[in-house]
Amino acid sequence: MIIVPVKEGENIERALKRFKRKYEKTGVAKELRRRQQFNKPSELRRLQKDRAIYKQKLQQIEE
Repeated sequence: MIIVPVKEGENIERALKRFKRKYEKTGVAKELRRRQQFNKPSELRRLQKDRAIYKQKLQQIEE
């Protein structure tokens, strides 16, 4: 559970901004998106390979 102490006289928008930052750092939303659909290990390897090939092509274009 994320706890954000609000100081006396502190703007609520600032406290909300701190809460959002802490929430993003925990990675809860990313984990929920990842768990919504199951990917087989073979699919994950194929996706990683495709990403690596794409990145390599981009680097070759830059050089």
